[in-house]
Amino acid sequence: MSHGSWLQLPLVFLAAAVLAVPLARYLRLGAILGYLVAGLLIGPAVLGLVPESSAIPEVAELGVVLMLFLVGLELEPKRLWAMRRPIFGWGSVQLLGCAAVLTAVGVATGHPWRLSLVVSLGLAMSSTAVALAVLAERNLGRTTAGESILSVALLQDIAAIPILALVPVLALSGAHGEDEGQTWLAAAKAVGAIITIVFGGRLLLRPALRWIAHSKTPEIFTAAALLLVLGTAALMQLVGLSMALGAFLAGVLLAESEYRRELETDLEPFKGLLLGLFFIAVGMGLDLKAVAAQPVFVLGVLATLLVCKTVVLVAMARAMQIPLVERPAFVILLAQGGEFGFVVFQLAQSEGMITAGQNSALVAAVALSLALTPLLLTGGDRLMSQKLARLGQKHKRDEAPPPPAPILIAGSGRYGQVVGRMLRASGLEATLLDQDSEAIEGLRRFGWTVHYGDATRLDLLKSAGAATARILVIAVDDIGQSLEIAELAREHFPQLTVVARARNVQHYYQLREAGVRHIERETFDSALMSARSVLELTGMEPHAARRQAMHFRRHNIEVLERMLPLQSDEGALIAAAKLGRQQFEQQMAAERDAEEAHRRAQRGGWDKHDD
Repeated sequence: MSHGSWLQLPLVFLAAAVLAVPLARYLRLGAILGYLVAGLLIGPAVLGLVPESSAIPEVAELGVVLMLFLVGLELEPKRLWAMRRPIFGWGSVQLLGCAAVLTAVGVATGHPWRLSLVVSLGLAMSSTAVALAVLAERNLGRTTAGESILSVALLQDIAAIPILALVPVLALSGAHGEDEGQTWLAAAKAVGAIITIVFGGRLLLRPALRWIAHSKTPEIFTAAALLLVLGTAALMQLVGLSMALGAFLAGVLLAESEYRRELETDLEPFKGLLLGLFFIAVGMGLDLKAVAAQPVFVLGVLATLLVCKTVVLVAMARAMQIPLVERPAFVILLAQGGEFGFVVFQLAQSEGMITAGQNSALVAAVALSLALTPLLLTGGDRLMSQKLARLGQKHKRDEAPPPPAPILIAGSGRYGQVVGRMLRASGLEATLLDQDSEAIEGLRRFGWTVHYGDATRLDLLKSAGAATARILVIAVDDIGQSLEIAELAREHFPQLTVVARARNVQHYYQLREAGVRHIERETFDSALMSARSVLELTGMEPHAARRQAMHFRRHNIEVLERMLPLQSDEGALIAAAKLGRQQFEQQMAAERDAEEAHRRAQRGGWDKHDD
């Protein structure tokens, strides 16, 4: 390569991501598929802009490592301990059940049982990166399906070392006693590494972070956060364990610390970039020549992988009592192959169990399953929406279908439910949209018309009746989703009058720029009510406190509207805010003086009357 090759590689990666991911999101296919397609295009199979390199997958794996660390930060040790049964119970059922079914299929088709078992163990593993990225993208991490997927993913990371130790044993590559001794040595190293991370982390991590934080140097704290993650990952890799498992344990140890939010903020940008690099690397590994040379075999492996794992996972979803609306995500996100399968297949090839051609075909089948996941999720969402609609109508077949509600409420949390209850008490019906399955089931039992799904999806808004509705209330928590829904409404449903909830002043301005005119800040009125109570407790008459609060509300909104055109000029913005505050204080002082003069005049009149 030329002297500029070190710069060429990141340029190609970044350009591919910048072009492919926004296009994939525009087509509603998701960012993950965009990264996979970008990797396929720049890889050796198509354009050849990036040569084959074993270093790229290793660097890309850091994305998964950082993601598992951040997941660990969200799990306090008590919560993780409470999940021990689903991790080792249902996680083992998924891994061993899928491996058993796939092995049976392999033996039935005439392959040796050792070969079938090794390949099946590789195929039974699911992609932690894809699953957790989709859960984060859809805000499903706290749902029943999300926690179940996390449990299975953690079990798979824990099972990595015994599976890798099992492959050489099955390949019969060496004396039995030597293999057994190496296996026990690897297990001892693994246990020692975990104990070191757990106890060393409790004794050293918090004091070390506290000492670094006292330096008041933000970039050093970021460097320390990266050092922590990479250090634990390197320790686990040294003893042959999953790097992601080590990073996860480090995250759990810091879940209750005062530095949790700071660590999340510092590492989030690195996680996103490295995860994108991971998916690009997977796309680059898709060998089109191997697929073209043996398409029947590749497609057969792909179909067997998806069908066998789906059968096991559907049975698990029923036994685990996962809510109906969450089952498609649970099944599809675990039915795919995983990045760990690539490692198993490579080891099996080095041990002489499979040929290079078979390895390429297996890798191609797993990569295709990863590429199909976003498409299958979209199809599963639509299928579930249709099924729920049929279930909702099965008791009303003899009745005329009700007209679409003229009011839609996106978000059924505390804010959205208060709006809906107020409307219902006033004799108005509303349709609620939310992706919290438990909330949806509860609202449905109380007679609400509800649609499950992400309100940023155009097809969901259409099916909920946005084309004929008059009013859309945006009550979702996430600011990005709120703005995306407002943009969709303005672009596709211009007849809708949008009433939106703003999380803060900045969100207020963003909604105004999106064309929303009716906006209420979620804590503003409750803060005004508290201020009224304080004024009354200091001796002010209730009607005067109410009038002052209303004056403040009206003046605050006027100032916000005056400041709207000044968003790009920070100096003018600050000056306008100061002027507005001074004007309001002067107005209030003048009103207090007038009221005091009125009271003195009244007292003077009473005194004359008494004389």
